[in-house]
Amino acid sequence: MIFKKFMTPGIADVAYLIGDEGEAALVDPRRDVAEYAAFACENRLAIKYVLETHRQEDFVIGTRAIVESLGAKVATLDHALFGHSDLRLADGEELSIGGLKIRALHTPGHTPESTCYAVFVDDAPERALGVFSGDTLFIGETGRTDLTDAKKTGEHAGQLYDAIHAKLLPLGDQTILWPAHGSGSVCGGNIAERDDSTIGLERAYNPVFTKTREAFIEAKIRERIPRPPYFRHMEKVNLEGGMPPGKGANGVALLDPKKFASEMKQGVVIDTRDPEAFAGGHIPQSINIWLKGVPVFGGWIANETSRVYLVVREMQDLEKAVTHLSRIGIDGVDAALAGGFEAWRDAGLPLAYSGTIDATRLQQELATTTVLDVRDDAEFEGKGHIAGARHLYVGYIEEHLDRIKADLQKKPNLAVTCSVGHRAGVAVSLLERRGFKNVKNLLGGMTAWGKLELPTEKGREHSITTPDIEGLRK
Repeated sequence: MIFKKFMTPGIADVAYLIGDEGEAALVDPRRDVAEYAAFACENRLAIKYVLETHRQEDFVIGTRAIVESLGAKVATLDHALFGHSDLRLADGEELSIGGLKIRALHTPGHTPESTCYAVFVDDAPERALGVFSGDTLFIGETGRTDLTDAKKTGEHAGQLYDAIHAKLLPLGDQTILWPAHGSGSVCGGNIAERDDSTIGLERAYNPVFTKTREAFIEAKIRERIPRPPYFRHMEKVNLEGGMPPGKGANGVALLDPKKFASEMKQGVVIDTRDPEAFAGGHIPQSINIWLKGVPVFGGWIANETSRVYLVVREMQDLEKAVTHLSRIGIDGVDAALAGGFEAWRDAGLPLAYSGTIDATRLQQELATTTVLDVRDDAEFEGKGHIAGARHLYVGYIEEHLDRIKADLQKKPNLAVTCSVGHRAGVAVSLLERRGFKNVKNLLGGMTAWGKLELPTEKGREHSITTPDIEGLRK
């Protein structure tokens, strides 16, 4: 047997290739498929099937690309939300890869069509070797249950609990867990920062096994994970097997500063440098998303119809930025600034600047400074925040800023914080575009604040609208 795990940084996606006797199945591939094809070729494997655990919400699946390039067949559960299958499996039905048996298990809850695939070897046909668990069961966590219909979060949580106990638990403690995402994914809450586990290990500490059904449902109702707007587009394109590979960096024009200044007015400028560099000087009205943050926050700023203009620290970063955006269905990267920000600076074109502040100074200036915390709800409420800080997740600034705008302007200065300063950098650039002055990024964020043992408090900020918990329980 040949087994390979492929991890995608940023979106924390995990795809798998499993092969035996010259045949292979590829599970949950991403859009850029060359890496999978190369591995299969090197190991003399013919990819016979592409298995999908569900449509995926956070990245473009590569099913269509694999089928078009290698001629593999698409195998899914027999469910309407898989709209492009060649082989539609009933719950419990098996297919073969060499000497391996792969059994489809319907496990709804994360999404209605969610499917796990248990793998059995000839030597132990009654005991599963492992299970491709999709977004049903993660290491230390389960998939979120609010995606299909937030009003049915509790109902879906009950479905998920029942499916895991009825379909996955009986596979046995020895069963290796192969989930579709790792730590950092927005498809689950507190996914453990480990890459390996078994059903037996999960039984000891995963909430779906340690909590009662009622307690598990309650925890899911209270789980408030941000939902990026591009998820809806991913669901639509993945219904048809995703999209073919994008144009790549070779299809992006490199423009000199004057040409870039003229063309960029047609779209959005994303500067992928770190927040410290952005603060020291940047193109006016540009948005700062550090390079490693592009896979997640690019989809909050741009969409499938956006015309994107990139500023990168160095040209080798261009390929990464374009690939990151392509994986979430954003192909409209029209151009990049040739020579980077230095070329813009040297051309004498207009510059903008952002403020920065350190934890000690902010603590001294709190009387004249409003603090905006842009971490997610769980971080703000559970990890501690600066007393009196306003809270609005960075992804919601464009849509919901007006709800707290007046409060943010009550004091002469505004400081933005997150964990270390990257998300705050995104927020600062968005606030500046909305006309805010004297905005500063707390460099080091709440990490530095905590290291200095400066005071914090925990709990929810009640002025920000939160889901109707009682309504979700019904």
